[in-house]
Amino acid sequence: MIGRPGRPARLDRKARRGSPRHGVHALSDSYSATVSHLAGLAARGRFGRLRRGLEKEGLRVDRAGRIVSTPHPHALGSKLTHPHITTDYSEALLEYITPVYCRPGDALGFLADLHRFSYRHLGDERIWPASMPARLDGNDSVAIADYGSSNVGTMKHVYRKGLDVRYGRIMQAIAGIHYNVSLPDELWDVLRERDAATQMSLDDYRSSRYFGLIRNFRRHSWLLLYLFGASPALDRSFLPEGNIPDKLRPHARETLVSPYATSLRMSDLGYQNKVQEQLKICFNSLSNYVGTLRHAISTPWPAYEALGVTDGRDWRQLNANILQIENEYYSDIRPKRVTRSNETPSQALEARGVEYIEVRCLDLDPFLPLGIDETRLRFIDTFMMWCLLADSPWIPDDECDRLDDNRRLVVERGRDPALRLLQNGHYRSVADWGREIFAELGRAAEVLDALEQGSPHADAVAAFTPWLADPSLTPSGRLLARLEETGEEFVDFASSLAEEHAERLRQEAIDPARAATFEQMVETSHQQQRDIEAADTQRFEQFLEHYFASAREPRVAMASQGNA
Repeated sequence: MIGRPGRPARLDRKARRGSPRHGVHALSDSYSATVSHLAGLAARGRFGRLRRGLEKEGLRVDRAGRIVSTPHPHALGSKLTHPHITTDYSEALLEYITPVYCRPGDALGFLADLHRFSYRHLGDERIWPASMPARLDGNDSVAIADYGSSNVGTMKHVYRKGLDVRYGRIMQAIAGIHYNVSLPDELWDVLRERDAATQMSLDDYRSSRYFGLIRNFRRHSWLLLYLFGASPALDRSFLPEGNIPDKLRPHARETLVSPYATSLRMSDLGYQNKVQEQLKICFNSLSNYVGTLRHAISTPWPAYEALGVTDGRDWRQLNANILQIENEYYSDIRPKRVTRSNETPSQALEARGVEYIEVRCLDLDPFLPLGIDETRLRFIDTFMMWCLLADSPWIPDDECDRLDDNRRLVVERGRDPALRLLQNGHYRSVADWGREIFAELGRAAEVLDALEQGSPHADAVAAFTPWLADPSLTPSGRLLARLEETGEEFVDFASSLAEEHAERLRQEAIDPARAATFEQMVETSHQQQRDIEAADTQRFEQFLEHYFASAREPRVAMASQGNA
């Protein structure tokens, strides 16, 4: 057993347990007063809009719905250095990264242009529209991405080889959307003044409040999984021959479905790991979060030691520790900070505090050409603002376990009318608890809509309100209904949508100036990779030794992170 944070690494146990208060609170006078105060300040221009960016994954597939074995197209640039088009785990798993925008429509417009540009160079290939993979042909059909001969490129490749020996490549073929959100700088000054917390540095205050947002997100992320989970079915090729969990039942010849599931991607079939579960990071403080991750990247794990780090001269994994690097930690949300040269993600957080939040629990909606749309982004923005403004006491160990149980239940049975979630010792239906949250979201929307023409955030909340009472309206409900009505295979269903989306995106015009910029980025990125490779002088072993020695070092003495 790794044990809970605080035992092996002697972390802050008091911070781990936190306040005895916990749970959800009904719409309170203090919350309403805060919303009214902030909405008034927003209307007077005291702070601006949220900033957001998107990271969207999608497998390249052939016309038959099979994962392709072709290399990442040279015409899309270097996957090591291109700022917007890269790969995630495999050569076939495209990843698109947008710049940061203040309007969600602008981020979606850039993402759409990345798709349109790609389709100029994909030939007969398509971008798979679903989170659960296309048809696979065993572990080796998921080719590990190759990032070139530089030390940094080799490290990225070996890290992925480590994921293979630890978890297998099949899991790495799953795709999703990551939504990065930061709150306007001026808002932190307003909140710090209202909280009478001016004795705290702005960095400490902002980090503390971001961790409060994360705690509320983890308490209620089940709602996003219910609303936007879109992976209740998968192709049989995703699972080993004859190994079908009880939660799945056959559909047609090659498809397995879970009748009430919302997101198999977020279930134990997807990005879950028994070793990592024992870390129990519950996000009570920045110091606890950083300390737990640092412990995980420096502590060997016997099963991984048994696998071996190298096989002769061939690297099998970066190391035999609980986590090879911090990115291996799976979570539905992460605190983030843009890193500088020779700095790990945790060191960046440690040195300068939380800069933005990465939401990682969003499935691709196969019915949408980009996997997501503006109404959903507006809803998630509202949800994030509510998570920030609502009371968010620290999470003790027992509540941490309950949160995991609630998420698991919604992932596996979210549309089951008989499902009940545990809240403060009482069992509640998804619809009942969801209506309570939606009432508070309506108030949070007032703050964001004070910055807009019209009421796009309130409209988004209203748009999804009927989904609480009618699970058939959700993407997971629509997907299963489509399969049941037509009898078609999951792969055939997703292939037909991939074809529709491809035709639409090929026909749509791309902004000429942006297209020219993308073309220039292709050549620039290839040259940057060549420059990096030419500049390397260290052997890879020395490079890796220096990297991990540096990664284990605290960058600053962190101030205590309290609950603002």
